[in-house]
Amino acid sequence: MPKPSHPDRLPLELESFLPYRLSILSNTISQAIADDYQQRHDLTVTEWRVMAVLARFDGLSAREVAERTAMDKVAVSRALARLVAAGRVSRGTHDGDKRRSVLGLTRSGWNVHDEVAPLARQREREVLAKLDADERAWLERILDKLLAPAR
Repeated sequence: MPKPSHPDRLPLELESFLPYRLSILSNTISQAIADDYQQRHDLTVTEWRVMAVLARFDGLSAREVAERTAMDKVAVSRALARLVAAGRVSRGTHDGDKRRSVLGLTRSGWNVHDEVAPLARQREREVLAKLDADERAWLERILDKLLAPAR
C-alpha cells in the first residue's frame, strides 16, 4: 500500500468519497455505452444524452435540456449545435417567439436513437445483473432519495 505523500496533512480519501465513487461508476458505465456509438455515429456522450432527453421530452428548450441532464449549459449548447448541423436535431421557435427555441429529434436523430437506446439498455442490464433483486430495489430507492433534492 502506498504511503501518504503528505503525512502532515489530511488529504481527502477519494477512494472512499461518495461523489468520487459515483462519478467513477457513472463514467465507467457511460464510457462502455459510448464505445458502442461513438465510432459508429460520431456522437459524444453529451450529444447522446441530449438526444436521449429529446426522445423522452420533445419540444424542450436548450435551457430545459441542460436542467434535465444537470449538464453544463455551454456543453449542451455545443452538443446541440453539432446535432443540428448533423441533421439529428431540429430547432424551431415556440409559438413564433424567436427568444425561445423548441428542439426535437429529426428522422435521422430518431434512427440513431433507435439503434443506440437498445444498446444502452443492454449495458444497463449487464451492470444491474451483478446485483440481486433486493439490491436492485434498494439501489433504486437510494438513488431516488439522493436525487430527490435535485428534482
